Formats: sequence, C-alpha cells, structure tokens
Amino acid sequence: MPQELAYLKESASQTAGPYVHIGLAPGAAGFDIYRQELGHDITGPNAKGQRIRVEGRVIDGMGAPIKDVLLEVWQANAEGHYAHPEGGGPVEDGFRGWGRVISDFDTGEWSFETVKPGTTRGRNVGTQAPHLNFWIVARGINIGLNTRMYFGDEDTANKADPVLNLIEWTHRRATLIAKRSEKGGLPTYRFDIQLQGENETVFFDV
Repeated sequence: MPQELAYLKESASQTAGPYVHIGLAPGAAGFDIYRQELGHDITGPNAKGQRIRVEGRVIDGMGAPIKDVLLEVWQANAEGHYAHPEGGGPVEDGFRGWGRVISDFDTGEWSFETVKPGTTRGRNVGTQAPHLNFWIVARGINIGLNTRMYFGDEDTANKADPVLNLIEWTHRRATLIAKRSEKGGLPTYRFDIQLQGENETVFFDV
C-alpha cells in the first residue's frame, strides 16, 4: 500500500532585522569582533585605475531614507577582470572586487571608495559598460534586491550595454545611472536607490 506524503506547513516569513548589522557588519554596530571588518576593503592597495567615491541613499516608497540598510557590492577591476578563476583575466594582488557597506544610522547615507571598473565580457551578452553590482537588504525587504549602477560619464558605453538595452521602458534606464561630481579632488558618483514609487530603481531577478 503506497505511503501517504506528509506536507509541511509553510514557515512564517520575516524581513531582515537588526541582526544584519551585528552578523554582517559588527564593527558598525559597536561590536569589535574582527581584526578587519569583512568586506570593508573592495580593491586593496595595489589596484590600478582611477580612484573614485560612490555615495547615496536607499529611499522607501514614502520618500524617506532607510537608515538600517546593508549593501554588498561586486565589481571588476580597471581592466574589466573579476577576482574569480573565470573572471576574464588576472587581477592585482589583494583585489577582492567585493565589499560591504551600511547606511549611517542617523542620515541613511552610505558611501565607499574604490576604483572605477572597466568594461566586462558578460555571459552570452557581449561587452558590458563599466558598472557596479549591488545586493540590498534591510528591514521591510523580504528578499534581497539586486541592481546595478552605471556611470553617467560613460554615455557611449551605456548606450551599447546589452543589459541596459533589455529594459523596455527607456526612461527607466536612467534609474541605474549615477551622476558624477567632484569632492575633495576625488570623482564622486551619486546613486540613490528608490525602492518604490514613480522613479523606482530597476531591480534584476538573478
């Protein structure tokens, strides 16, 4: 006689809570656990290329900045190579191409310094414009969100980028373009991420 299958009830869902900072960025939460905060150094001291600063906020549907958000960033080096055996080529000693940053608990602002990445070769999509990859978690977000940041001073490369061109509503491509300014002699790119609303940032299902 066939045995009946037992079906388990679905577990209750829960958004990311304060433990995100304690577990993933304990130094920022006041816990001196690691000699060096994991994910703090994206490029290492030997990275070639143009040093830049990236800054912004994550904004909710009401227009308010989220003050407990955590972002992870992946990027290629200045030659377009990732720190991976299949990353397209060699990278500098100490280059990780991955980092982690949290927002300021009072203002919601986040920022980090890195080097501007080069063009990369995507899987089955051709040459991609210089960009940063972001993964975003915070209270109120059930599943981490994935998006990209492109550089406003790379207009020619952006127009030819195969991923940007997959976005059918052309006006929404602008939500992935960071604006450049100069601060203290360092090129600075502003990238505000809008979770909901009229100017909602494009997110990717990856």
